[in-house]
Amino acid sequence: MSLSIVGPSMAMAFNVSLAARFAGRAAPLAFAIATIALGMVAVAFARFSRRVAHAGSAYAYIGESFGWRWGFLAGWTLLLTYITYAAGVTALIGNFVQAAVQNYGLQANRLWFTSSAVGLLLAGVCAYRDVKLAGRMMLVLEALSVAAIVFLSLVILRKLAATGKLSIAPLIPTRGIHWSGVGYALVFCVLSFAGFEAAATLGEETRNPQRSIPIAILGTCALAGLFYVFVTYAQVVGFGVDSTNDLARTSAPLNDLANKYVSRDFAAVIDLAAATSAFSCVLGSLSAAARLLFALGRSGLASGIGVLHPKHGTPSTAVVLTGLLCLGGLALWAPFAGPADYCGHLLTIGTLALVLVYMGVNAADLVELLAARRLSWSLCGLDGAGVLLWSLYNSVYPAQDFPNNLWPYCVGVWVVAGAALSEIRPLDER
Repeated sequence: MSLSIVGPSMAMAFNVSLAARFAGRAAPLAFAIATIALGMVAVAFARFSRRVAHAGSAYAYIGESFGWRWGFLAGWTLLLTYITYAAGVTALIGNFVQAAVQNYGLQANRLWFTSSAVGLLLAGVCAYRDVKLAGRMMLVLEALSVAAIVFLSLVILRKLAATGKLSIAPLIPTRGIHWSGVGYALVFCVLSFAGFEAAATLGEETRNPQRSIPIAILGTCALAGLFYVFVTYAQVVGFGVDSTNDLARTSAPLNDLANKYVSRDFAAVIDLAAATSAFSCVLGSLSAAARLLFALGRSGLASGIGVLHPKHGTPSTAVVLTGLLCLGGLALWAPFAGPADYCGHLLTIGTLALVLVYMGVNAADLVELLAARRLSWSLCGLDGAGVLLWSLYNSVYPAQDFPNNLWPYCVGVWVVAGAALSEIRPLDER
């Protein structure tokens, strides 16, 4: 679940270009900073999951420390993240399928929409019927995708080393780096890690969750961080340290690099690997969103949502509802914005919401650490929260161009709506 929503292959096939628009050649450095910051957040999630097994994840963690209304608000905010991720990444399934076809000169302009719709429906069926089968499918698909991208990265580095064109500049802080750009790029780096905590939503369905879920959370964060820094570095030097504008402009950087350094056929393989990773992410995000919505419905949001399927044992009503929301976005917004921009807009909204949740979990963990007089761990938690706050600040100031300047306000409206619901609906602490 955690690996599928993180979607390492999809993140490297799409998010590096977004990060490079703002951080330039320092994109690998931004991913390294994000790895450290998110590692501290992962430790907080792991500590809570050793004690609390709950489908609501952050809802339960923050609720225990600050009260259940705050917990409900955290769960409501995290729900926005999972829904926007499932909806946005759905468009990438078709985007990568279309890129694979275009390698051979075929121009099927509507193929992306059809492929995305089919992928979403298939993910909905898997999430509805069997989470164990879905989980194994997600892991296999992601492993194959990661292997293909690691191979491409090694080929790039070997060829550049043979010509003496490798450089360590992308990993070194220098005067030429615009730190506000790195700060905003962290939004997309956090996006690349987003979902590492999703295994916590399976707390009520996992054998020995106090052991298995912390391993899943910490392992996913550590492995993803190493993979990201390595592959981002390979992409930056592959395009050229002084040519990051080309990297920032492309919507399929791995496709371009595979064509340049390997072959057209391998570029198609990379595109299809990214498409399978996107499908895996949609499946994981849809499953996590449904379980979180189930937990919120059970706690008082709407009793009809908080029920399990009598045969499959999955939150079937919540799966159908979240799937319909994603399908609505794909049909009503994506055709006008285009798959890449549609996905980028929704993922930015979801990540800004996620940063708030991560900071809330860090704050809840900090309260418990101070009560236990574990000051050194408290300082680590503060450092992680500080990096996330810096990223959040840079997403608001300086103001981004339209429509990117609207996304923080969208998150704000969603949070206010959640606060109003927590006052209107009677909450059950479970």
